[in-house]
Amino acid sequence: MLDKRKRAINANSELYNVERWSNGYFAVNEKGHLCVLPEKRPDGPTIDIMEVIEEIKSQDIPFPTVIRFHDILRSQVRLLNLTFRQAMEESGYKGRFIGVYPIKVNQTREVVEEIIEAGEPFDYGLEAGSKSELMAALTLNENRNALTVLNGFKDEEYIRLALLGRKLDRKIIIVVENFSEIEMIIRLSLEMNVMPLIGMRAKLSVQGGGRWAGSSGDRAKFGLTCSEILNGISLLKRHNMTDCLTLLHFHVGSQIPDIRVLKDAVNEAGRIFADLVLSGLNIEYFDVGGGLGVDYDGSRSSSQSSRNYSLEEYAADIIAVLQQICDQVNIHHPNIVSESGRYVTAHHSCVITNVVKIIHQTTNSFNTDKSAGEHILVGNMRESVSDLTMENYQEIYNDVQQIKLDSIQAFKLGVISMEERAKIETMFWKIIGQIRDVLKRADFVPKELQQIDELRASQYLCNFSVFQSAADTWAISQLLPIMPVIRLDEIPGERCSIADITCDSDGKIDKFIAKNGYAQTLLLHALKKDEDYYVGLFLTGAYQDVMGDMHNLFGRLNEVHVYCDDDDPSDFYIEEVIKGASAQHVLSTMQYSPEIMARTIKRKIDRQVHRGKIQPREGVRLIDFFESCLEGYTYLKF
Repeated sequence: MLDKRKRAINANSELYNVERWSNGYFAVNEKGHLCVLPEKRPDGPTIDIMEVIEEIKSQDIPFPTVIRFHDILRSQVRLLNLTFRQAMEESGYKGRFIGVYPIKVNQTREVVEEIIEAGEPFDYGLEAGSKSELMAALTLNENRNALTVLNGFKDEEYIRLALLGRKLDRKIIIVVENFSEIEMIIRLSLEMNVMPLIGMRAKLSVQGGGRWAGSSGDRAKFGLTCSEILNGISLLKRHNMTDCLTLLHFHVGSQIPDIRVLKDAVNEAGRIFADLVLSGLNIEYFDVGGGLGVDYDGSRSSSQSSRNYSLEEYAADIIAVLQQICDQVNIHHPNIVSESGRYVTAHHSCVITNVVKIIHQTTNSFNTDKSAGEHILVGNMRESVSDLTMENYQEIYNDVQQIKLDSIQAFKLGVISMEERAKIETMFWKIIGQIRDVLKRADFVPKELQQIDELRASQYLCNFSVFQSAADTWAISQLLPIMPVIRLDEIPGERCSIADITCDSDGKIDKFIAKNGYAQTLLLHALKKDEDYYVGLFLTGAYQDVMGDMHNLFGRLNEVHVYCDDDDPSDFYIEEVIKGASAQHVLSTMQYSPEIMARTIKRKIDRQVHRGKIQPREGVRLIDFFESCLEGYTYLKF
């Protein structure tokens, strides 16, 4: 029995590709539960996600819930910085690594604060791309040795905020994205009597890879051409401000799947850096932008949801290419800046949702007994059911597909009745099931029939909104690891897609990570009576946490912040719970007034009470019920 459970655990770890996408932070324990390894050590502290779920339930926190494992966040910050330090030491690189975290990846205050604290020993700073993000950075980033890099288009107010930071003795670097910003920076810095720190973003010819290839190349939205960079330097010279130019920046996408793209970009930008330094400029920082990829699907390939390199290779290649260029022309090694927010944040956060019900594709309950005068299409389908053999299953499959299509057209034309159509549908799904059983014994399965499991797949209705909690799966077909967190010592047998509780047909996930690529369905367990079944969406810490919309007015989820505690019997404690959006909050956001709504309902109920249609006691209860709904969680309660 023990061997059987262990085999199931190993099989499920492989089925859901846990080892490959988890970066060492997740594993299946001997109970068959998914667990977290904050230190990436099997013999280290282990957090059982089901134990976290049970504690969440004991605190009456409803699902769906975001769980943040802050130790993973801190670990990723340390790992990024230490990897670059080690690579620099091994290669004899004389510059430093000075990373910055792009706030846009996850603006949640607790996340940013955790990253700043973990990055303090490394002078790890922040990157901002808007005035609001800059205001957050000015108040949070108090390390005088850490950088605050400012990207994005800028107006006067944005630049004044940046110069305010310079007056506070912060290393605020304004990255010029288009030529007109240079004149504005010069004018406002003279007006405010403060010397700015300036960076220039180079528009490289290198075309990035993956979904964000448009971030680079000649048609890129941001950046300066070589002629614009040189003209900008001339403008700085006229105002004796060339010493303010301290950083060269480029960016080729927020998820670079192919390391060759990055090496090519570093080479091109490195040549620009070398020419500028040889011309007499003292540029201190070389900013490689974002793009350090996350291996969402665990394929370790150059596919859009993966990367074909390790963190160690990423750091070593940047350093090697830049060091070689600098040594060739005998110039200093610049400090290297990276904006690797996706890598830092993706693993620390997951969405845990409960399965509400199963929506079966097949129809099995309708009586298909033969009746007098039934249409020939019904008879043909019945014959197909009885004629199926190992030798003719493909022929039968082709026949029943055609019968089903013909029956739909016949029903539309009034040729067959609704009852006859129901019989045909019931028998169709029955024979599809029989063909599936036959295929299990077949030596060869024709390509057309390889998708028969997808045809029969059910939908697992989960208590969440794709648009709120997994926006990229809907918007750009981003793959996220999705798997149960319980019963992983049992082999799952239900092939399904995931449906959310919105009333939108797009509220679904039907592309999943598979062992050898992608699949349209996911294997989950059959539900047990009176037992909750939990599914997790993982690697949601980058962008998914903050990009969700309020489709159907489903607001932000409850959040639970978990910390490792090796002295605790469970190896963890819940440090903070942040309540998700209430109905009145999301309504207020869309400019409804919950107070007016409550008064309106009260007035309508009172009117019905006066008319004698509602008893006074019931009226009070209904008013209280409506008001409690306004104060309650937007998701379903089960």
